[in-house]
Amino acid sequence: MKIKKVFLPVVLATAMALGIVIGSLLNYPAQQGALIGGNTSGKGKLNKLVDFIESEYVDDVNTDSIVDLTVNSILEKLDPHSVYIDKGEMEQVSQSMKGDFVGIGVNFYMYKDSVAVIKPVPGGPSERAGIRAGDRILFADNYKLYGRKLPNDTLFSKLKGEEGSKLTLTIFRKSENRKFNVNITRDVVPIQSVDAAVMVKPGTGYIKVNRFAETTETEFHKAIGNLKKQGAKELIVDLRDNGGGYMEMAVEMADEFLPDGRVIVKTKNKKGRVDVNRATEKGLFETGKLYVLINENSASASEIFAGAIQDNDRGTIVGRRSFGKGLVQREMPLGDGSAVRLTVARYYTPSGRSIQRSYKEGGEAYFNDLQKRFESGELYAADSIKIADTLKYKTLKGRIVYGGGGIIPDTFVPLDGKHGDENITTLMQSGMVAYFVFEQLDKTRKALSGLDATAIEKQITGTDEYYNAFNKYLAGNGLVFKLEKHKAKVKEYLAAEFVRQLISEKAYYEMILKQDNMVKAVLLP
Repeated sequence: MKIKKVFLPVVLATAMALGIVIGSLLNYPAQQGALIGGNTSGKGKLNKLVDFIESEYVDDVNTDSIVDLTVNSILEKLDPHSVYIDKGEMEQVSQSMKGDFVGIGVNFYMYKDSVAVIKPVPGGPSERAGIRAGDRILFADNYKLYGRKLPNDTLFSKLKGEEGSKLTLTIFRKSENRKFNVNITRDVVPIQSVDAAVMVKPGTGYIKVNRFAETTETEFHKAIGNLKKQGAKELIVDLRDNGGGYMEMAVEMADEFLPDGRVIVKTKNKKGRVDVNRATEKGLFETGKLYVLINENSASASEIFAGAIQDNDRGTIVGRRSFGKGLVQREMPLGDGSAVRLTVARYYTPSGRSIQRSYKEGGEAYFNDLQKRFESGELYAADSIKIADTLKYKTLKGRIVYGGGGIIPDTFVPLDGKHGDENITTLMQSGMVAYFVFEQLDKTRKALSGLDATAIEKQITGTDEYYNAFNKYLAGNGLVFKLEKHKAKVKEYLAAEFVRQLISEKAYYEMILKQDNMVKAVLLP
């Protein structure tokens, strides 16, 4: 089965340049001889030049790197989402979108000079073998992992392997002050695309989706079923910071909410061929209130889903204007593990909207649009959103919606605080907080272990001890933030991270969503 993909990465400022390699993809039959090669004069020039350099240039030259530069230069003339993905990046991208990998199943980072286990993946090989949070991995078989600055790719290569292969880890358990060996059989470890499925109040369920991967619809369907069993009569689907993924996953997710025959998305290619994706009879939640949370980093497949729900008047879109990507790509392998993702079509919401933003000013300006939104005040006031009055469309019930630059929410929710305050939220959701909490637990794990979420929250927020320690930790890492006016928020995030590492991801979301302004906007009316 061929899989259509539509993907745009999370658009957080400097992360964008790296993120676009994840790309967006819609599979059409691959054309042979694309890019470099063939018999036309332009393609022949490129081949001759590379051959000439390789055979005659006075110094040794890596012609592969020259070809890479040439491919990138060509793609830069097209659009921001036609991209080249080198071999190393392609492996990571493919693994992420497949939804699993083979390994030992631990979350870890380099703490001082050793590999520290933040938490084993629930049900994974390491947890089954008895590895615990706080353990240090000293050796992988006979390969020494501590006392040396090993790059992440080296660490991953030692811990990953073939499914069913054996690995002996030498573990140091600080809490027991002992060293011992653990025999692990590598296995498939899922990469979850549904972060959480929890009840936020009686009758209201919440599902957080981080991307649209191969396993997303299976995870999503299961999440809806579990929440319905818990009494969910209405759902909140959170697509904030979700940069997209497989187009079919967005279609299948929308199908859960739409009656048979409703249009979900249309695509149109260069030759004018229009493909229409419609809902089927299989929807699991076709009645009951639905809310979809989006923000400026919700893109591509997220926008397909949100557009389908909005245009069919099936639910309420809550948040801020989405990224604005209406292009779809086809992936073409280049034979050496690398690939090109080329824009081959545009997609349209059921009402006929294209939500693609203009990229006439070039890729850099295109991906710096977030800064423009800050400067215009759009992220803080709904009336600052620039609406293209000439691009009016009607939903199924006749409501006016607009094309030309993202999905505009039905209910606007501004960023917290003033311009600059958004950095606090970004900080508190970053890995920095996870590392800080791990290091605190490394000192006092026994004191907090066994407590429930409420008791942990009370202990962390009821004193300035951890807040002050976090300030000191940031300063020690060269980061200066003015946290004082955000003290209560910082404490809640710290408490939630302690709960995540000590209890579960589910407990983390149950705590943090109480402070979430978009969730409040749904629950309070």
